[in-house]
Amino acid sequence: MLKKHLTLLLFLCAASALHATNYLTFTAEEDDSKFGIKTASNWFDPDIEIQYSLDEGKTWSVLPTNTLIPLSRKGDKALLKGKKIQTSTQDKNNYMYFFMTGSIAASGSVMSLIDGNDKNLTIKGEKCFYRLFIDCTSLTQAPELPATQLNNSCYEEMFRGCSRLKQAPKLPAKTLAKNCYKGMFGRCTSLTQAPELPATQLAYNCYVEMFSECTSLTQAPQLPAQTLTDRCYAGMFWGCTSLTKAPELSAKTLADGCYQSMFGGCTSLTKAPELPATTLTDKCYEGMFFECTSLTQAPELTATRLASSCYGVMFMECTNLTKAPELPVQTLTDKCYMGMFLGCTSLKQAPELPAKTLADECYGLMFAGCSSLTKAPQLPATQLTKDCYKMMFKECTSLTEAPELPAQTLTNGCYEEMFSGCSKLAEIKVGFKDWGEIFRFEEEGENNMAAAIVEDEADVPVAIEENEADVPVAVEEDEHWSTSNWLENVAPKGKFICPKKLTKEFGENRIPEGWKIIKN
Repeated sequence: MLKKHLTLLLFLCAASALHATNYLTFTAEEDDSKFGIKTASNWFDPDIEIQYSLDEGKTWSVLPTNTLIPLSRKGDKALLKGKKIQTSTQDKNNYMYFFMTGSIAASGSVMSLIDGNDKNLTIKGEKCFYRLFIDCTSLTQAPELPATQLNNSCYEEMFRGCSRLKQAPKLPAKTLAKNCYKGMFGRCTSLTQAPELPATQLAYNCYVEMFSECTSLTQAPQLPAQTLTDRCYAGMFWGCTSLTKAPELSAKTLADGCYQSMFGGCTSLTKAPELPATTLTDKCYEGMFFECTSLTQAPELTATRLASSCYGVMFMECTNLTKAPELPVQTLTDKCYMGMFLGCTSLKQAPELPAKTLADECYGLMFAGCSSLTKAPQLPATQLTKDCYKMMFKECTSLTEAPELPAQTLTNGCYEEMFSGCSKLAEIKVGFKDWGEIFRFEEEGENNMAAAIVEDEADVPVAIEENEADVPVAVEEDEHWSTSNWLENVAPKGKFICPKKLTKEFGENRIPEGWKIIKN
């Protein structure tokens, strides 16, 4: 009889242990470690309550804000649970977050902070765990994140700046929400491997900057989604300087800004992934490989339909890129190639540019700073558009001959600074018969394409900065010409071939002093 009672008791104990709550747990990994909770901007939501237990859940105390709770000896543990986080008023200025000293490993389920247990797998509140462990440099291990139903910004910047975190938790959700993983592991400089990302249903900004500046990350996760959403991967691996291989990008249906700055600053990336999409979207590849200084070959670009800024600054400052991909598209869009190869100092040969239908700023800054480029591509278009060739070959110091410019009529900014700084350029042939009218700025800085970096919601550079690109900004004056500074600082002697009707005018905005004029 006693044996039966003991067996039943053991069974009940085992069952109790099996169903015990998997509380969020902090375990000290060294003596004199401490943890606490803070609020940003002196914000306080009276509905939120976090409790902790230092005796395996026998007794619980409310965790006060701005107070460190000691875990005096290595191995000491604290269990945590909470309530009302789902319905709190947290936002980007008002939120709560843990702070720590010493060395602490988190384990158990973070969901115990929601309703006191780990059974709920649905995050109903927006920004639920927003910045929960931000800059916890004492955190060595992340807790479990078992939720399968996410909400907007639920994990946004959750572990940003956790510089001792070496391994990411599993992320089982297959349907994502707006900003859900945005900046989640940003600046986790000890993280060497990314978690699996099984989601096939993406959302706006879902992976933005997720691993930005994870300088020890050597391997990227697979990205199985076939239909993308706006800015879904923007800046995802920005600044991952140890990443040598990119994931496969098989999606053929793109979205605005979907790959924007995705691998920007990945200085160890040696090979770009294939890009099979044939129809592009606004800014889809903008800055995608910016400053990938180990990239020697560009991917094939098979797209036949472009979009605004689709290839903008795509390979900017890829200083080891020696060959450009083919660009066979006949009809261009606004800013489609703007700054595409800006600062590619090893690029020796430009691709053919057969397009006869241009668009505003389509070739602006395209090869600026390509100091090894010796020959320019032909430019067959006869109808120009606003700023279409602006600064296209600026500072191409090895260029000796300009492409023929057959257009007979100029337009606002079309040739502005086009060959400025091409110190070996000694010949140019033009088709225009007059110097065109003087245009005025409609508003200050309107045409300054190389002005300060434009940072968007992803907080990653997507345009051009003067100091980084080492290309001076466009002239700013009350009036300017279509040929403003277009042959500034070219070779001191050269040939200027032009129609007979073109007036002989010299100066920085016209024909270089010392050049011979040949009328045809």
